[in-house]
Amino acid sequence: MADVMDAQHYRAIVIGRQNKAAGEEWERILEASCQHYRLTGEAEIEKTPEPIKQLGPKNRQGKFTACYTKKAQPDYKGTLKGGRSVVFEAKHTASDRLQQSAVTPDQEKRLNRHMALGAECFVMVSFGFREFFKVPWATFRAMKEHYGRKYITPEDVQEYKVRYIGGVLHFL
Repeated sequence: MADVMDAQHYRAIVIGRQNKAAGEEWERILEASCQHYRLTGEAEIEKTPEPIKQLGPKNRQGKFTACYTKKAQPDYKGTLKGGRSVVFEAKHTASDRLQQSAVTPDQEKRLNRHMALGAECFVMVSFGFREFFKVPWATFRAMKEHYGRKYITPEDVQEYKVRYIGGVLHFL
């Protein structure tokens, strides 16, 4: 019994590390893409900082222990050339489907508010770093009506496919 629990524990650790590494890689791809748009003058888009709470004083190197308070906002916000706002959530999955619940209720509320004000809102989706999609927020939030279920597969969203060329996702 203890061996089974140990194996499950270590499997969970490995999966957690794999997910963390994948999230960091997805963030690097998106940051490179945002940098491309910044340099070409097409947009100024930045990652939204996660809200954190400092748990202790800074050490001599200026570092401190902190924890995330919650993941409250969409991942990226910015302005497109011409003045329109852009707000999007970024999701990566190693599986063949992405659940609608990957976007938190608070993120959903914020995306809805930004969209109501005229911002371009969407969910950037990576399926295993093989296929990338810019799914409009209006479609993502209503996937049950569009696809008959509360998840999407790459086959569902082919019309929103984004090219990944030279280290840049061409999503604008």
